Amino acid sequence: MIAHRATLDVSRALVQYLARLLHEERRLRGTPQGSRALSPFRQAVMVLRWFRGEHDVPKLGRDHRISRATAYRYIHEGIGVLSAQAPDLHEALDRAQVEGLAYVILDGTLIPIDRCAEQTVSVKGEPIDAWYSGKAHQHAGNLQALSAPGGLPLWIAEVEPGSVHDLSAARAQVLGALYAAAARGLPTLADSGYDGAGIGIHTPIKRPEGNQILSPGNRTYNRLLRALRCLGERGFALLKGRWRTLQHITVSPSRIGDIARAALVLTHFEHNYLPAIR
Repeated sequence: MIAHRATLDVSRALVQYLARLLHEERRLRGTPQGSRALSPFRQAVMVLRWFRGEHDVPKLGRDHRISRATAYRYIHEGIGVLSAQAPDLHEALDRAQVEGLAYVILDGTLIPIDRCAEQTVSVKGEPIDAWYSGKAHQHAGNLQALSAPGGLPLWIAEVEPGSVHDLSAARAQVLGALYAAAARGLPTLADSGYDGAGIGIHTPIKRPEGNQILSPGNRTYNRLLRALRCLGERGFALLKGRWRTLQHITVSPSRIGDIARAALVLTHFEHNYLPAIR
């Protein structure tokens, strides 16, 4: 074997932030001092290595001189303390209004997962694979998120199986709160996948059936909507590009929401968007 040095490309301040959360979690659990195999700081380093895309958990365990089972437990503990800091939907919308955002952007994405055999019934009454996305032709989890006009993700929903359409996922997770926000002056922009979402959710106007074309006014509306939406839709790209574990989830798909919200908190820290006290 050949030993080599490596550098973790996150700031020391971020490691220390996660270490403080882990230390507080140990205090709340009543963990005796010195009884853990890793200090909170070293555990934070391992967790952030995993978020940056080092998926080989047994190797992470060997690097930190702990067992595979302990490595998994420490990573899930890190996910838990981070996701607990994520804003809920009402907090995110209230902050957006206080900060004077002109609108928020609703978007969805599919997070690829390992094959997961879980059956459900389709809208046609037929048995289907719940986590298989016919749109993407792969097993995945459906995540809905809200982003600021500049593209910073603000909130992430609980995961839905990949077979669930974006509009159905949005109805279950977010639309009710968006209607209330729109009534207070905070509208939502979305793509054509959310057509029919309701009042306050602005989507492109579809081309009429047959050979008809959109009127100049409607075409201008669509261009303006795309121009406003394009920057905001980089929110998932920002999360997936920085925290590469979201590019393919190998743990239970039920944890995708927690992992994504943990990545959201890490992103908020790096963009100085965390609340002053939480």
